[in-house]
Amino acid sequence: MKRFKRLTLISMLTGLLCSAALPSQAQKLESKPGNSDLSSALFYEILVGELSAQSGDAAASYSLLLDAARKANSPKMFERAIDISLRARAGDSALQAAQAWTKAFPDSREANRYLLQILIGLNKLPEVVDPIKRELAALKPEERATAFSLIPRYFARATDKKLAASVVEQSLAGEVNNSQTGPAAWAVVGTMRLLAGNAATALEAVQKGVALNAKSQEPVQLALALMDSTLPAAELVVTNYLKANSDAELQMGYVRKLLEAQRYDDVAAQIQLLTKNSPEFADAWLVRGSLEVQEKKLDAAKASINKYISLIKSAPATPESSGHERGLVQAYMLLSQIAESHGNFEEAQRYLDAIDTPQDFARVQTRRAALLAKQGKIAEARAMIHAIPEDQPEDARSKLSAEVQLLRDNKQYLDAYAVLATAAKEYPDDTDLAYDLAMAAEKIGKVDEMEKLLREVIAAKPDYHNAYNALGYSLADRNTRLPEARTLVAKALTFAPNDPYIVDSMAWVEFRSGNKQEALRLLQGAFKAKPDPEIAAHLGEVLWNLEQHAQAKTVWKEGLALSPDNETLKETIYRLSKP
Repeated sequence: MKRFKRLTLISMLTGLLCSAALPSQAQKLESKPGNSDLSSALFYEILVGELSAQSGDAAASYSLLLDAARKANSPKMFERAIDISLRARAGDSALQAAQAWTKAFPDSREANRYLLQILIGLNKLPEVVDPIKRELAALKPEERATAFSLIPRYFARATDKKLAASVVEQSLAGEVNNSQTGPAAWAVVGTMRLLAGNAATALEAVQKGVALNAKSQEPVQLALALMDSTLPAAELVVTNYLKANSDAELQMGYVRKLLEAQRYDDVAAQIQLLTKNSPEFADAWLVRGSLEVQEKKLDAAKASINKYISLIKSAPATPESSGHERGLVQAYMLLSQIAESHGNFEEAQRYLDAIDTPQDFARVQTRRAALLAKQGKIAEARAMIHAIPEDQPEDARSKLSAEVQLLRDNKQYLDAYAVLATAAKEYPDDTDLAYDLAMAAEKIGKVDEMEKLLREVIAAKPDYHNAYNALGYSLADRNTRLPEARTLVAKALTFAPNDPYIVDSMAWVEFRSGNKQEALRLLQGAFKAKPDPEIAAHLGEVLWNLEQHAQAKTVWKEGLALSPDNETLKETIYRLSKP
């Protein structure tokens, strides 16, 4: 045996032998040195067991060390026997050792946790009820809610999720009617039901938890997760809780769900409430500022973002403070965007200079390139993007996207098409690239090529809803093959039913088909959900055709406030309002 292996073995044996001292000797060992109470035979058994482990004979090692653990009554040696079994992937042996440990030390929570996890790992789910009950019984009532939250993690790899849910429900049967622990217990039961694919019964668990204690947060957290499903009652649980309780973290979770659902009006309302009721909650100010940037309320956005920065910088350092770095990066990027919108390029550059995180170098350089392009320095801007290092395989693709976006933003459509056409040859299976090339082709009048490319994208990726929408809208905008346009946009809506841009496309199909009132209804909803200059152009045109000229002009004015240079909006206003 090599010397370093002997030293490792001696260190291991020292720990095991010290832990094997009889409990009655503990105080003596603390007061003065003494010899171990292990017999020479037991010492030899442990030594041979460890030597067997070192030589790769896990079965012999396990057998010897488990026997020694029983004789010495040593938790450390029981744990060592389990460790050897698990390393050898001998699950049944590990289970035998864990059962022996819990029998020798029935009050040991560590032994019980080992037993619980091994039973789950072996898929012996019906046998985990008693270990869970023992674990919970060892805790004070106020500690159990935290313990409950860990239970679903134990079952993350369980193959039979329905059985796992049933087992957990049996384990918590004594907790679910307790007003103190019941809400958290019901939340765990609901979580397990949701993992088993039953959202409806998960919601029932939420409602039972809330009925026990309306102020308990755990069931409401699960209700937030259930907002992903088609269960409107889940959102009602959340909103009722927020009406009665000031909980900034949970309200922020609700905001994130609303953002995912693209319910921007509801997001704005919740953020206004959150910043009013919890003005020291920093993250809300960043979201508020981001929304205000989108709505072109730039002065308000700057104030909100600076409020976020001041709150972050004045907050005491905590383990969670590292997460603030990402928020600050976003804040400075937004402030740079605001300064750019005002034509203050030097100020925009100063905000970018405040970002010194290496992982954001490419992103910052892309923004610097955009500033150069806005000043007419297109060639310099493109060169800056080309010079960004490619540390990862995907970096080349990111640089391509950045260059194309820069060219589109500056109306260099022929160059954008050329860049994409070259890239498409290099990445022939990239559907996103093919879609971008199709949009570039449409911009330079190559409509047939656009349609061909979009159909190829749909054939390669049948759930690519943007391709259905783009093709359907193109047909409607050219007032051709309207039944096919309707079918395509309707297909896109099946994938993204709340997307305002796809709703706008369907409204345009209705308008071209002569259904002006339906078009108006759809466009009003889309513009409310997402104020956008192109939606404003369409809504204004429908209003104009309905002889509602004053309303049309009001909508167009709102659209121009959002984007005074939008080509579609400017063309629509000129075409309809010219003498």
